Amino acid sequence: MTSTALDRIDKIEASLWEAADQLRANSKLTSSEYCMPVLGVIFLRHASNRYDAALAAIQADQEAGRMPKRKLVAADFVRRRALMLPPQAHYNHLLALPKGSDLGAALVAAMEAIEADFEPLAGQLPKDYDRFESRLLEDLLRAFDTDALRQASGDVFGRIYEYFLMKFAMQGAQDNGEFFTPPSLVQMIVNVIEPDHGVVADLACGSGGMFVQSSHFIEHEGLDTMKRVTFYGQEKTATTIRLAKMNLAVHGLEGDILEANTFYDDPHRLPDGRPLWGHCDFVMANPPFNVDMVDADRVKDDRRLPFGLPGVNKARKVGNANYLWISYFHSYLSASGRAGFVMSSQASSAGHGEAEVRRKLVQTGDVDVMVAIRPNFFYTRTVPCELWFYDRGKPAERRDTVLMLDARQVFRKVTRKIYDFSPEQLADLTAVVWLYRGQSARFEALLAQHIGQAVAAAQACWKSDTDDSANAAPAEPLDEFVKAYQDLRALMQAWVSSLPAESPHTAAIAEFHAQRRVPIDAIESLRGSTGPLVAAHQSLEPGIRPCTNFLGDRLNRYADEARSLTTTLEQAVRSTLRLVDLAEKELGAKVDNRWPTREIGRARKALDAVRVVAVDRLKRVRHFQRHVTWLLERFPEARYRDVTGLCKVVTGVEIEAADWSMTPGRYVGVAPVQEDEDFDFQEVLHDLHEELSVLNAQASTLAVRIQATAVRLLS
Repeated sequence: MTSTALDRIDKIEASLWEAADQLRANSKLTSSEYCMPVLGVIFLRHASNRYDAALAAIQADQEAGRMPKRKLVAADFVRRRALMLPPQAHYNHLLALPKGSDLGAALVAAMEAIEADFEPLAGQLPKDYDRFESRLLEDLLRAFDTDALRQASGDVFGRIYEYFLMKFAMQGAQDNGEFFTPPSLVQMIVNVIEPDHGVVADLACGSGGMFVQSSHFIEHEGLDTMKRVTFYGQEKTATTIRLAKMNLAVHGLEGDILEANTFYDDPHRLPDGRPLWGHCDFVMANPPFNVDMVDADRVKDDRRLPFGLPGVNKARKVGNANYLWISYFHSYLSASGRAGFVMSSQASSAGHGEAEVRRKLVQTGDVDVMVAIRPNFFYTRTVPCELWFYDRGKPAERRDTVLMLDARQVFRKVTRKIYDFSPEQLADLTAVVWLYRGQSARFEALLAQHIGQAVAAAQACWKSDTDDSANAAPAEPLDEFVKAYQDLRALMQAWVSSLPAESPHTAAIAEFHAQRRVPIDAIESLRGSTGPLVAAHQSLEPGIRPCTNFLGDRLNRYADEARSLTTTLEQAVRSTLRLVDLAEKELGAKVDNRWPTREIGRARKALDAVRVVAVDRLKRVRHFQRHVTWLLERFPEARYRDVTGLCKVVTGVEIEAADWSMTPGRYVGVAPVQEDEDFDFQEVLHDLHEELSVLNAQASTLAVRIQATAVRLLS
């Protein structure tokens, strides 16, 4: 999927959320009351899309003689990862109901019909649509009935479903948002343990994100998820189980998900009757942190706790259940299984009984990687955390070592309060693990990929990389910029030429004239560098040396030139628009017939629009080049080495000397502070201004609601 396609999905997600949240505000429901009905509509829209696509494929197979013409059955659709929807459950049927119909009752009937035909969803779909007015439900259904969504693929709807889960989590809609693990943390776990076969278990599965990301990983390898793995999950909250089952279904997946309290229950059994315990190929989880009310007497003899209890208080409660989870995840693994899970950062250096459990665990040799994550990765919690990884199949040469990876300085800002990893950052961190495991070829392939993306970004400055002509960006962004820049200046020229040579605004006018050719010449200079860059890339041979030479010879210089051009374009636009504002606000240009106000307004908007596209393309060149540089500066030989402030391979002896601490920061040291050359002060101010505007709007809305409530209470 191209960057432009992803950008469009981002816009679709944001617009859908805005529409849905506006409906929530009008319904006077809380986020938790609104969460399940909205996710149910998303599920229904996607189920209808999958049904239509499967039906078209079946009919094509029948016409081509690849399938007999007979009455269709559910299995025909299941083979194509779709549900055989009853007619009353199809999205188009609901939209076609006559005006005045009871949409709430119709939606409930649709959900009941699906549950009757598809046993894994029995009792799981939302049916509380009767609390909504029919008009509100119709608006919600139509919000998810755009042309783009009718044609949307499974990947797109999966993203939308996950986006809505994230947004509801940010609002604390369910269980304080604990049902949703940030996608970048899930992806990091998947990248490290690579769950592509056998039994995959999540003992605190929340909304099932671990399973979905595992499926993405498997399908990226060109394999069929349901033929490769079996998903087993358990969760203590019935509502969250519903979220998980819908999440799996909307992605065309199935899993055995049971309601259970993992502290006391081990309900799963494999098809041959064996317990899940001790037979998992992969375990993944984001369990609740720091639970302190587990009954010690009920768990003291649990076979899933081979390292003993971490500590019991006077009330016969386990003082902190973190190490129960840490032990469970190890005990569920097969002899060659891998595990990856999120854990409170307190756990990695906790003392007393926890330290004793940690000692026994480290001495198994199964702890493989520890990754420190900075605060603010979670949507409803600001605490830092760590990712723990086990590998019971570690080769002999690594059994006494653990990779300590401190990723606290690697992050991307989503908002001022929420961080995540970009896809490239995730790949770079995963590459460190590859090198630790001796997989240099994978590192070199990633390096070549980053270089290829940088070169593709350079080419995209001159042509569109969209895959949808109906929503195409300018065909040649930098050339479109030149045209828009010249068009606006041409409209201003007659008026500017009429100004006296000496005036209080001579400097602004002089800057306008001085900027006439500057951005155009800079663009032509970059154009001249693009051909040699592309040609050099096409002749690039595989291996670390050619990549290093190519970077030094072409890519660094091109990225620097692109960065310089970004500044040049921004400055040229600012100086031109400053003169427009000056002319219209202080010099009376709007009443001068040499100043075509309407045309200048349109040209100004056009210039700003193409500026945004052009600058974004230029920044992408720099973005990928920086990831190439990040990898090469730290691992110039495509072999693992300890890097101060980032990573260190430690032995059992070193861990013992540090009181069995598993905190990466204790081992890796502190990296020197590096100045961010791309820090954009104006962009930061713009973000702060936007956030202030949002907060002011929220404050105004809240004030209106408070006033309305007060009036209602007093009347």
